[in-house]
Amino acid sequence: MTWEHLERGSSPVDWCEGNYLVSPDIAEFVNTISNVLFLLGPPFLIYLFKDYGKFIQPAIHLIWVLLIVVGLSSAYFHATLSLLGQLLDELTILWVFMATLSLFCPRRHFPKIFKGSRKRFCLSMSIFSIAATALSFCHPAINAFALMFLAIPATYLLYKELKIVKDERVYRLGVRNTTILIAAIVCWINDRMFCDTWSSMNFPYLHGFWHILIFISAYPACVLFAFFFVNDERPESRPTLKYWPRNDFELGIPYVSINYAKKFDDDEI
Repeated sequence: MTWEHLERGSSPVDWCEGNYLVSPDIAEFVNTISNVLFLLGPPFLIYLFKDYGKFIQPAIHLIWVLLIVVGLSSAYFHATLSLLGQLLDELTILWVFMATLSLFCPRRHFPKIFKGSRKRFCLSMSIFSIAATALSFCHPAINAFALMFLAIPATYLLYKELKIVKDERVYRLGVRNTTILIAAIVCWINDRMFCDTWSSMNFPYLHGFWHILIFISAYPACVLFAFFFVNDERPESRPTLKYWPRNDFELGIPYVSINYAKKFDDDEI
């Protein structure tokens, strides 16, 4: 990558929000600061999942750290509109998706070629991610559209799990999560495809709403698949979906509580 890709405005992508209207140093001000949830939320999730990480799957914390990286990369991109920023933004989204899929996808959804081995599944997902990373440099303008297709397998897997889940709270969280995801995608499409219409209404900020809604959708999706994983493979741990700050307030922050703490040693990763 040459130095010109570090320059401001070197990305072929420019979102609907006007550039440098609020600050001479930040290209898209609202799109930049709307990533704040990616920076504030994950540290708290690391705290809530401390028992899960200790007794079930330490790599859960990798997901929360990657979400922070997503927020930082997105903020950098929208602040500079550089090609490097765009690629960092898009590739971190790809890697957090593939990491979550690799670590927490229930084995019954593995293709038969992997014979139920999570190691083989993780290896294949890593190879795919590396190949997709390399291809992302070929046509950067279409990367964002390609990433949108990741919502299809994620939603399908969530649908399959919600069909068999017995916990009504888990089911309700899945439905809310899907609804918010759809709203986020609607905001993304409108900002990208109908910018002139929204600009004429003096509201070119739907991509900022995308950032907020996609975080509110993304982290519960990770929580849900973390629940599916332990419920499927470690049922003796008696996982429970809980909410902070009050467990009876289902619009709080969801997390998975482990009710039977026992250290496991196997080849999950």
